[in-house]
Amino acid sequence: MIEAEVRPRGPYSLRLSCRLASDATRTFRDDVLTAALPGARGPELVYARQRPDGTVQLVGATAEGVERLRACLGLDEDHAPFLRRFRDDRMVGPSLRHLRGLRPTAVGSVAQSLLRALCGQLIQSSRARAIERGIVRAAAPAIGPSGLRAPPGCAELARFAPADLRRLGLHARRGATLVRICRELELERLRGLPTDAAAARLQRERGLGPWSVGVICLQGLGRRERGLEGDLGLVKLLSELRGRRVEAWETAELLEPYGEWAGLASVYLLAGYSRGLVPLAA
Repeated sequence: MIEAEVRPRGPYSLRLSCRLASDATRTFRDDVLTAALPGARGPELVYARQRPDGTVQLVGATAEGVERLRACLGLDEDHAPFLRRFRDDRMVGPSLRHLRGLRPTAVGSVAQSLLRALCGQLIQSSRARAIERGIVRAAAPAIGPSGLRAPPGCAELARFAPADLRRLGLHARRGATLVRICRELELERLRGLPTDAAAARLQRERGLGPWSVGVICLQGLGRRERGLEGDLGLVKLLSELRGRRVEAWETAELLEPYGEWAGLASVYLLAGYSRGLVPLAA
């Protein structure tokens, strides 16, 4: 086994960051993250645990698996400049003070983030996660007794017919979008593009709007620049702020002040809103 002791750059809490990370490819139990990740020699299980001194212990069968997990956790993505810049911000400041170690955890493939974005369009989050789990489990066999599946790539998802995805709960139009994109575009290559270029390429695809592109950038590419414009939680937050029902596009105005940190601001606003940390109008 390969072990690595990593000191995260900037504040980091594995517990905060992975509290809701469990899906068909990973679990977070008893403060240990267990994740299935693809590799050159096939999928493997990798593990992460944070020590009391803040160091994160990563364990895997190969150095490649350990490095992939390190990237998914964003251990080298120091967000201290974001914390300093907006610590006194009226909207996000309280969340930064209470949840300063929170970082978004990326999924193991860009294709899985596309699947997550399409599952999450316009439906309840718990139902979206259930559909995603079912499709991932149908796409790949379990890795030993863990029951976890490796994150599906374009090849695995492209093998589905839209009718198959419909039977698994995904809307027919979204299923057709998923299959078409996975057959026509090698999503992993987007990692080599600047965020704006990757987002522009995705936005040319029918069926992907600003929210879906934000999910792919944040959870697939690990980029912090693109906000989750149109997220239902942000719509609810802004509706309370303005005392009226708002449209999804109006959430861009909520995220605009955070500039190149809009994606991370989305995460903190949503986490803070769920905990009552965002100051709202009476």
